Amino acid sequence: MRNFDKNQGFVRRFSSEAQRESIEYDVVIVGAGPAGLSAAIRLKQLSSEKGVDLSVCVVEKGPEVGAHILSGNVFEPRALDELLPHWKEEEAPINVPVSSDKFWFLTKDRAFSLPCPFDNKGNYVISLSQLVRWMGIKAEEFGVEIYPGFAASEILYDANDSVVGIGTNDMGIAKDGSKKDTFQRGVELKGRVTLLAEGCRGSLSEKLIKKYKLREKGHAQHQTYALGIKEVWEIDESKHKPGAVLHTIGWPLDQKTYGGSFLYHMKDRQVSIGLVVALNYHNPYLNPYEEFQKFKHHPAIRPLLEGGTVIQYGARTLNEGGIQSIPYPVFPGGAIIGCSAGFLNVPKIKGTHTAMKSGMLAAEAAFGSLREGTSLKSYWETLGSSWIWDELHRARNYRPAFEYGVIPGLAISALERYILKGRSPFTLKHGKPDHEATNAARLHSPIEYPKPDGVFSFDVPTSLHRSNTNHDHDQPAHLRLKDPKIPETLNLPEYAGPESRYCPARVYEYVSDENSQLKLQINAQNCLHCKACDIKDPKQNIEWTVPEGGGPTFVLALNSVTSIAAPSGELDGIIQSGKYHEHR
Repeated sequence: MRNFDKNQGFVRRFSSEAQRESIEYDVVIVGAGPAGLSAAIRLKQLSSEKGVDLSVCVVEKGPEVGAHILSGNVFEPRALDELLPHWKEEEAPINVPVSSDKFWFLTKDRAFSLPCPFDNKGNYVISLSQLVRWMGIKAEEFGVEIYPGFAASEILYDANDSVVGIGTNDMGIAKDGSKKDTFQRGVELKGRVTLLAEGCRGSLSEKLIKKYKLREKGHAQHQTYALGIKEVWEIDESKHKPGAVLHTIGWPLDQKTYGGSFLYHMKDRQVSIGLVVALNYHNPYLNPYEEFQKFKHHPAIRPLLEGGTVIQYGARTLNEGGIQSIPYPVFPGGAIIGCSAGFLNVPKIKGTHTAMKSGMLAAEAAFGSLREGTSLKSYWETLGSSWIWDELHRARNYRPAFEYGVIPGLAISALERYILKGRSPFTLKHGKPDHEATNAARLHSPIEYPKPDGVFSFDVPTSLHRSNTNHDHDQPAHLRLKDPKIPETLNLPEYAGPESRYCPARVYEYVSDENSQLKLQINAQNCLHCKACDIKDPKQNIEWTVPEGGGPTFVLALNSVTSIAAPSGELDGIIQSGKYHEHR
């Protein structure tokens, strides 16, 4: 069915499924992060250069652009220099150059300085959420249509099994499945090309990787992940050193668990501090959240935070597989870009610049496909000849080196960096997938963590309050158990219920029922969207799906960049305002 609105000047198409609205674009991009916005901007740049008009839509599940991105990042501007070379004159929120760069090995009571491997000269300490919001403004200036607050929940296919766009989820569904007064049908956003920039462990990206066997096609190993837990503090001005960067390795993690901390001095007396824990850890009693709380009490860290105040909390998983784990990124009808594919440079602990470059390369391939009849496969080819591939190839052996433990990992990493310089005649492989790495509880002893003092360390409810998590409680749970019996029959007796510890938001709790039997309770409203459960569950029994658009907001109220917002549940108003246009 077709309906033409003369007043608004666009075409509405309706699918046969309960009259779901269908809107067409040349390119649909899922995710308004660095990769998605870079792709959108590059597409519009090429359109302008070639004198054509490609319609580009970006859909973002966060309530505003940048809302699902944690502040605090050491940014390498290489890709931005290529994309928007006049970013300084255009007042990008990038103005705190790295002023010092330190790397420590921690024991329980000491900090030993090591040669710094991070190459941060010329980089900047930034709020990534502010940068993404600025990029969103630039994208809209180029003519990109951005719609925050709407979650892409399904892939749309044509009769040939090619991807033709995405569907957003229905809004206003109650927890029991009934329709509330605010019910709104989802929308089909159809694109001649669909680019997925969902970030680490993107739910739609993972489905397509499996459906089209993209990991096998790219001869890639499994992806391996880490969980990063972060706070932003406001500290005493006398202790604040804008641009100072510190990384540590060692304590509080054991010698078999890979991970480390970061501490970045941003502007306005703010520091971003966090702990990254590789999710292939063995001990099911390990609790990454509690390890982070313990870390802040180290005698080399605690003095900096004394007298300070926590103003933000969040958590995210990171791709750490490197070049060995990158799947073939092209599928029929589109491509996977950014951290959804896994371009993080592990020894640099940086993935923003590589994510942006991947989006730019995919945009160029998409433009060629749409306007010149070339194949989207050129994205894969240009990736292989780009500086992304060269950088990740040189870094390929750092992460798997730590399969042998922290000290051997440091030794192999030093050999790679200072002697072989990325020219190793071999490529190390990753160990078991993260969910298979968890040992049975009987092989370990429970870990006793100190109680939070409310000054440097905090309980989970306090941290959740600082995360601005704001899911509607009365909506279907977006965390689903494939087999509801596995938690009580396997996870609890065999692994001591690890989901109650690896989740940094207390989403999963074992509570006693009326018969005093422990049952798994899922507090989906607490979810930080970190994806750790989707990765670490021993039997891959937890399926992470998108909730209603919105969710946790990791943007500081004092961010200076104007937000781009489309409040959840106002799709009709957006359509009626004329922001959705007919594909021309």
